[in-house]
Amino acid sequence: MAEAKGVPSRVFDVDLDDHHLRRMRQVIANNTAPPVPYETIPVPNPDAPGTGFLLLAVPRSPQAPHAVTAPPTKASKDVLRYPRRGGSQTDWLTETVVATAYRARYTAAARDERLADVESDIVLSVVERDTPQLIVALVPEVPGEMAINAGTFERNRVELLGTEFHLGQGHRLFNHVTVGARRLIAREDRGNQGARAELHRDGSAATVLPLHRHQSTIRGDEVDLQFVEPGEVVYQLLCALPFLAGHARDRTAASGTAVVKAVLVNDIGSHPDATMHTLAEYRDLVPMTVDRLHHGTGRRLQTSTQPCEYAYSEATMLIDDVADHGRGLLQAAAVLADELLHAYGIPETGLITPDRELRADGFTDRNRGAFTVWARQHGLIEEP
Repeated sequence: MAEAKGVPSRVFDVDLDDHHLRRMRQVIANNTAPPVPYETIPVPNPDAPGTGFLLLAVPRSPQAPHAVTAPPTKASKDVLRYPRRGGSQTDWLTETVVATAYRARYTAAARDERLADVESDIVLSVVERDTPQLIVALVPEVPGEMAINAGTFERNRVELLGTEFHLGQGHRLFNHVTVGARRLIAREDRGNQGARAELHRDGSAATVLPLHRHQSTIRGDEVDLQFVEPGEVVYQLLCALPFLAGHARDRTAASGTAVVKAVLVNDIGSHPDATMHTLAEYRDLVPMTVDRLHHGTGRRLQTSTQPCEYAYSEATMLIDDVADHGRGLLQAAAVLADELLHAYGIPETGLITPDRELRADGFTDRNRGAFTVWARQHGLIEEP
């Protein structure tokens, strides 16, 4: 672009061929440290094939500050300097600002600890639960900020009470919203069988969801096995992920990537954080598997090769892709669900295709119909 007094006055086409893109990548890699992440978005000129505008989208980086090579002030090798754009001008960061930015970068190394804290908080709030539960926790790589005061609380309360959490079902989930320590707490009015969500000021969030279980007898009349269907696990994951990502993006302005962890337990007492808070002698653990149910007969179709009390999986996802119910949501859910089911001897759920489409017939009788309509509306379903 040409500028006149700091204001763009004219734009010029550039070459959009691979040679130009490769050269740009090389220049950026050789002249920034650490290399700046970016995405190229070509906008072709219909009147001049092979040319047009080239947009460079640069997200907020958890590795900031990024240095660029600059001409040396004396005869020596190139030096690294730290630029920051301010309007139409480029400012150079002082040593104090650089030091502060580096501290923020290394603070990001505590993200895993933050994820563990967010997960532990919600687990300890439901230690009395003795049925299968799915816990999903999310922490943005670059934290956001949510103000909590009378005005914002009332606005968020109304919004959360009106949230249609379960995709395609069309009904609201949460009945109560309160303020906790640096967080909002939303819960369903079903006692130990109700959903609970904790939405933190920095964009972190977690939810615990009771899973619909089936009980089976292997020997005698006593129940000695409980199981949940793969479609129940995947469906609840698909509901939880955009809800948590939406909080990070829309309430706290967090962007970029987030780390998410999913945990499947046969009861909360099986979670490592809850073990010391439950009395082992009063726990009557029923082994849990993940098995399919025959739609016609209602009989259990053994899918697992072994039971498991505690399974977990982790993935890194793009907040916007998941919050917008796009294919990024299916990608994140597939990674998390498949890894969860590995603990039960199942290589993959088979409910999300390699092309990231849903196989609706694999979901449960409880959610298949409405969920199929929702998935078709979003272009996410594998059609016969």
